[in-house]
Amino acid sequence: MTVYAIDDLYAEIAYIAYHFHWPPSEILALEHPERRRYIGQIRTINQHLSGRD
Repeated sequence: MTVYAIDDLYAEIAYIAYHFHWPPSEILALEHPERRRYIGQIRTINQHLSGRD
């Protein structure tokens, strides 16, 4: 089992919740790699919207 810093987990949850408006319980139900993939997709969307792609 891999454990990582609780602050990192909260940052991931806040980032996804802010952009997708999902409740924390739904985000916590995702596996870590899936959360990281959503974070990457959000980053790509934000870069596209800001013209940095």
